Amino acid sequence: MITRLDTYIFRQLGGALLAVTIGLAALIWLTQSLRFIELVLDRGLSLWVFLELTSLLLPSFFAVILPITTFVVVLFTYVRLGSDRELVVMRAAGLSQWQLARPALAVSGLAVLVGYFLTLYLVPISHASFREWQFEIRNQMAGLLLQEGVFSTVGEDLTVYARTRELDGTLRGILVHDARERGAPVTILAEAGRITNGPEGPRVTLVNGQRQQLERNPAGGMRLNILSFSENSLDLARANRAEQSRFRNAQERGLTDLLYPEPEVSIRDRRRFRAEAHQRMSNPLTGFSLALLGLAVALTGQFQRFGGGLKLFMGSALMVALLAVGLIANSAAARSNALIPLVWIHAILPGLASAWVLSGMPGWRRSSRIPPRAAARA
Repeated sequence: MITRLDTYIFRQLGGALLAVTIGLAALIWLTQSLRFIELVLDRGLSLWVFLELTSLLLPSFFAVILPITTFVVVLFTYVRLGSDRELVVMRAAGLSQWQLARPALAVSGLAVLVGYFLTLYLVPISHASFREWQFEIRNQMAGLLLQEGVFSTVGEDLTVYARTRELDGTLRGILVHDARERGAPVTILAEAGRITNGPEGPRVTLVNGQRQQLERNPAGGMRLNILSFSENSLDLARANRAEQSRFRNAQERGLTDLLYPEPEVSIRDRRRFRAEAHQRMSNPLTGFSLALLGLAVALTGQFQRFGGGLKLFMGSALMVALLAVGLIANSAAARSNALIPLVWIHAILPGLASAWVLSGMPGWRRSSRIPPRAAARA
């Protein structure tokens, strides 16, 4: 039965969780999006594309910080209730530890459901869209990535350098190193050039230059071929065309693809995929365990009018230690799938231990010896 006290505490927890989670995610988004701000200021990328690209990072941010913010909100809210002696009044009204914990368990349960929606559905979709945007920028907008006086890498095997770039888009003093053809790299020097967008992506037209290619001689040596040209065209989009069928990483794949990947996937990637799948299934449960940890710290122990700071410190230290252990367990599970149970132990065991503490530590042997003076009086 839901009481007014449950609703009162639930409103405080829910409002604080929403505000803290959104604020922290916005802060992380702001720091991470600075990597892409140069595309807007110096490369001519539109602000709308910048916002759409960086917003695809938000689901992964929420999935990571939601268990942490759940713990922070539960701990701080209940410590404040204790400092204001509201918990004392509630206990005097006959509420048990678990009755006081019901609003926090409800909020953490909602956080677990949201976490599963994020990790199992929204994060893979957003990450795949983010990778597609990266491909689009590299392939179809490769001209934006070229900056004067800088060796710009377009794809993995093509490097372009332009000494100056005029206002009309003309490039002067161009050097191109093309290693897309294995075993026969090409170096092109040109006086000028211009980037144009074709049906298959951007192309650079070079004027008055020289093409140098190092080829393997049939006799076994290497031979340098030099060709002078008055005009030559180079396809920049080909630098990333192979990525159209690129290998999808673990963050892009759904749970089924992680557990049952394609036959051509290497053994090493299979281990990483399986570990990633178990991390996604267990990570939302961490929010429930951390919420129980916050309750165990805030609701147990003797009441102290000004003792909230010590509980906050102890709870924060335990949370940081658990996060560090989680990182170690995830890394170990990715290297060896035999250690995957550690991922589940990290997600569940702290919650079980905290629930045991909230229940009064049943089964714990306590000293029943009567002090000598008390025995004498008896």
